[in-house]
Amino acid sequence: MKIYTKKGDTGQTQIYADKMVRMAKSADVLDCYGTLDELNAHVGLLLANQQDPSILAQKETLLNAQKNLFQIGFAISAKTSLIEQDVQILEGAIDTMQANLPVQTHFILPGGHPVAAQAHVCRTVTRRAERRMVALLEEHPVPEICIGYLNRLSDYFFVLARSINFSHQIHEQNV
Repeated sequence: MKIYTKKGDTGQTQIYADKMVRMAKSADVLDCYGTLDELNAHVGLLLANQQDPSILAQKETLLNAQKNLFQIGFAISAKTSLIEQDVQILEGAIDTMQANLPVQTHFILPGGHPVAAQAHVCRTVTRRAERRMVALLEEHPVPEICIGYLNRLSDYFFVLARSINFSHQIHEQNV
């Protein structure tokens, strides 16, 4: 199969819902898809740091997050297999990591160890994806589970960044 079709050269593309729909590449739904795709690539970059013990410990959760980001994309145009248990898995990972961290008493500047900084990038792109998805609600039925999952995923990346910095003994910079 060729990767290029030339059908998008005029600024139009198609999505697959219950039926194939052609639309402008500038459509809000495609902006949301693009943000989810960008986030998935950032998570892939985070996963590329498997020499980091924190990433290695979270490998399964991060791989599941990548798969679930595809499910969220599917939910925008058709159906999703995302379930409440997927949100609960993130909550369990957050709780486990947070149990080993010092109590947070201030806002924290993103950064620290390079892998933690990448987790913060994932967090901010997740927040953007969530905003894009909420904006779609007026035109597209999006299951609530998708927005809840993205909300929890951004929390997960925040705690993951803190956990990585803590494991590398890097002091968090407070605001």
